[in-house]
Amino acid sequence: MNASSRAGEILIATQRRGLLLAGLGAVAFSGKAIIVKLAYRHGVDAVTLIMYRMLFALPLFVLLAWWAGRGKPALTWRDVRAILGLGFCGYYLSSFLDFAGLSYISASLERLILYLNPTLVLGFGALLFHKTVTRAQLLALAVSYGGVLCVFGREMSLQGANVPLGATLVFLSAVSYAIYLSYSGEEVKRVGALRLTGLATSVACLICIAQFLVLKPVSAMIVPAEVLWLSLLNATLCTFAPVIMVMLAIERIGASLTSQAGTIGPLSTILMAVVLLGEPFTVWVALGTVLVLAGIWLLTKSQPNALPQNSP
Repeated sequence: MNASSRAGEILIATQRRGLLLAGLGAVAFSGKAIIVKLAYRHGVDAVTLIMYRMLFALPLFVLLAWWAGRGKPALTWRDVRAILGLGFCGYYLSSFLDFAGLSYISASLERLILYLNPTLVLGFGALLFHKTVTRAQLLALAVSYGGVLCVFGREMSLQGANVPLGATLVFLSAVSYAIYLSYSGEEVKRVGALRLTGLATSVACLICIAQFLVLKPVSAMIVPAEVLWLSLLNATLCTFAPVIMVMLAIERIGASLTSQAGTIGPLSTILMAVVLLGEPFTVWVALGTVLVLAGIWLLTKSQPNALPQNSP
């Protein structure tokens, strides 16, 4: 076997591993909504639930920040300020709004709304950095948002008056994470992706724990054992593990292919919601999902360096 053939085989193997990691990461991220909905059945609220998720996740992200920062230059005050801001916006605020919104809407609609993230990043790029938006990108936006409206309209007729509130909270969660993605690019270059993720998420974990201590009595930590186990699963399998998998996928196949592989995310959420939560699978959900995925696919094709859309 000559050198070029060997190099080709290594490249193919690397791409396969990258696609597998991206797909598994998207499925794991999607499981967060299912776990949150299951936990809500035990009478816990968003403040308590996100506190336990972040409490269990904190040691893992502190360890990640330490490991990724070995041998790297010390953080400057500029880096510290940026990490504090990104941690608040990208991981604390987006997660809290998402958890709060999930108490009002289905897991399927939540995932489709969050999947609009690349469209929001595109919008912020146009507004904040004066990037040009093409007609193809506008078409992609229209298709994606049309898909969400299909599911939103159907859910309004089934779930009632709280659906707009829940959808708004989840959409604001997506906006918050899009702001994080829009501003994190320069800091990623300075600090590194894994180190930034570890540090920013650790900040978010501390904020969530502090929020609970301010708003709730310590006695509110007493919750059913099922909530603790679900929170531990959420912190590990649906928070820390997919962050690592997506970062490793980007390293192997780039942000664009990682983003495209992530299209399995909404589909896995809908499947798990039907099987585990008993949510109905209707023609409107199917149509909305197809439209959202088609719009994101069109958007990814129009900007090859698109970022992955998963939010923590």
